[in-house]
Amino acid sequence: MAATEHEHVIRARWESGDRRGAIDETIKRYGPEIFGLLMALHDDEDEAADAFSELCERLLRSIDGFGYRCSMRTWAYLLARRASRDVRRSKRRRRAVPLSEADELGQLVARVRTCTMTILRTETKTALGALRDELEPEDRMLLVLRVDRKLAWDELARVFLDEDASDQRAVVRESARLRKRFQLVKDRLRALAAERGLLDES
Repeated sequence: MAATEHEHVIRARWESGDRRGAIDETIKRYGPEIFGLLMALHDDEDEAADAFSELCERLLRSIDGFGYRCSMRTWAYLLARRASRDVRRSKRRRRAVPLSEADELGQLVARVRTCTMTILRTETKTALGALRDELEPEDRMLLVLRVDRKLAWDELARVFLDEDASDQRAVVRESARLRKRFQLVKDRLRALAAERGLLDES
């Protein structure tokens, strides 16, 4: 199912006032791709799982003020980026969800995490994929979101902005910055690939 169809289902829940249902649908529909990103950003599986749990907590805390100023997918990636950054900084373990939500939501989070981890462990990492892992986490995230997840530049800008993402001028500025950064990341990967003989020179 396409992201637009996922958004339709999630937004219908949100607009009906079913905030918890909107969160459940977000985790079910976007959880695997977001957890896959977090696994790409963190060398340690437990740390990636902590970041995913923190993301789910932040979804719970922020849903009332969300306001649909961007897609839920973009919002979830924004929260995932912040959760990943904070977990890397703190290194302390977090509960999967607040205690009041521990039963149903905690089980859903655990299912998404377990299924995604199983799939990722069976995938063979390419030599170029291994090169990507050498990038800084923020550069890895930019590459994955643009190339693998195909986020538009304005969506990427909202994910990477640390200020109010509703300021359109800030979004335009950040989008331009990320385009330049993306080119530098591609150049860095190309140089690493050439250095290790991974490019076809024919």
